[in-house]
Amino acid sequence: MFDYKGKVVAITGASSGLGKQMAEGFAKVGADLVLLARRIERLEAEAAEWSAKYGVQVLPVKCDVTDDDAIDAALAAIKDKFGKVEVLINDAGGEKGTGTPLVDYDKGDWNFTLDLDLTSIFSMTKKFAKYMEQNMADGKQTYGRIINIASIYGLVGNTIIPSIAYHSTKGAVVNFTRGAAAELATKGITVNCICPGYFYTELTQETLQSDYFQAFAKQSVPMQRYGQEGELNSCAIFLGAEESSYITGQNIAIDGGYTCV
Repeated sequence: MFDYKGKVVAITGASSGLGKQMAEGFAKVGADLVLLARRIERLEAEAAEWSAKYGVQVLPVKCDVTDDDAIDAALAAIKDKFGKVEVLINDAGGEKGTGTPLVDYDKGDWNFTLDLDLTSIFSMTKKFAKYMEQNMADGKQTYGRIINIASIYGLVGNTIIPSIAYHSTKGAVVNFTRGAAAELATKGITVNCICPGYFYTELTQETLQSDYFQAFAKQSVPMQRYGQEGELNSCAIFLGAEESSYITGQNIAIDGGYTCV
């Protein structure tokens, strides 16, 4: 079960953070990879390392997920290299204006965040689902999986730092997943969502290790700690597997129990 040899997994936001961690997780189980991000030099370094280490094929592609032409170019590169893609993970995202109270929030920052965190997922899902459908009709692949990365901030509010646009877009991603899953359910394509809690990455390490956030973990996370590198990977691998053909439209929070209390 969960043999990814010969399967192609495309991941946005793969140059750092959880996207990079998931990409290596899929390489470990034998998947060929398409790494999508704006920082191509990072992707090329990862591709060289993982190809040598795990014996898989890795295609790095510079791609701005807010640019339809860039998405089309990425799909063209995938078609030339692999001719198919079984799994798409929509991980790219971010926010402008973090820490700004709702009453002072700039509409330009709001629009930027919606474009990056929500509209890009619509565009990627639309284009990749169509490609998957065509490939299945042509007999080039047997299934399709789309996994959207949202956040626990798409499920609950927070009192630590104002993040109104992030809350809004991530909540929308959760329900976009349900809508897309319903539409694609008879097409051989499942659509599911992962809502990570607080995870250590190169961007969050210093903040989460501060005394304040260590105390916050002990008070608010039932496991009394934050997520470690690789702890998201098993869920992505499960949802992307051919065997996971009857799970769709679901949201899984990976948060040490943060949202269960």
